[in-house]
Amino acid sequence: MRVLGVDPGLTRCGVGVVEGVAGRPLTMLGVGVVRTPADAELGLRLVAVEQGIERWLDEYEPEYVAVERVFSQHNVRTVMGTAQASAVAMLCAARRGIPVALHTPSEVKAAVTGSGRADKAQVGAMVTRLLRLSAPPKPADAADALALAICHIWRAPAQTRLQQAAARIGPDRAVAQNRLQQAAAAHASHQASKGRTA
Repeated sequence: MRVLGVDPGLTRCGVGVVEGVAGRPLTMLGVGVVRTPADAELGLRLVAVEQGIERWLDEYEPEYVAVERVFSQHNVRTVMGTAQASAVAMLCAARRGIPVALHTPSEVKAAVTGSGRADKAQVGAMVTRLLRLSAPPKPADAADALALAICHIWRAPAQTRLQQAAARIGPDRAVAQNRLQQAAAAHASHQASKGRTA
C-alpha cells in the first residue's frame, strides 16, 4: 500500500509518502513541505498548495491519501487556513479517484507512539525509528505527514473489515441491533438501580 500523508496548512503543508503493509517494515519514498508566502492573496496560496500536491500525486501515484482531520482550535484564522488546505488535498485526490482517509491528531499520535497525547518530538522520534531514517524529518509538518501515512497503513485493514462487516449486516439490521443493545443497557441500568434501592 502506498499512502500520501498530508499535514494541511497554508504556510507549510507537510507531505510524505510511505509504502508498506501493516506488520511489516515500512519505507519512506519521499517527504517535503509545500510552502506559500504568508503575504500572498488567499486564492493564490490555495492554488500553490494545489499545484504542490498535484506534483506529489504525479510523482508518487499513491493508492490512498491520508489527511489530518481539522478540529476546532482557539485561533479561528489558523483553523480556517488549515481547513482550506485540507479541502484542496481532498479535492486533488478526489479528482483522480484516489480514496481519502481523515485521521485526527490523537489517532495519529496513538498509532505511531502508543499515546494520543504524544508531543511533536515524540512523534518525530517514532517516525524516524519506524522508517529507519538517520534523523527526524524537518520541519515537524513533514514528520506529521509521514505519521499520517503510517497511521493509515496500520489502521486501514481494520477499518476495511469494519466497513465490510457493516455492509454485510445492512443498515436496517445494524440499526435494529443498536436499538437492542441500547434497550439491554437501559434494562441492566434499571435493574442495577433497583438493586441499590432494595
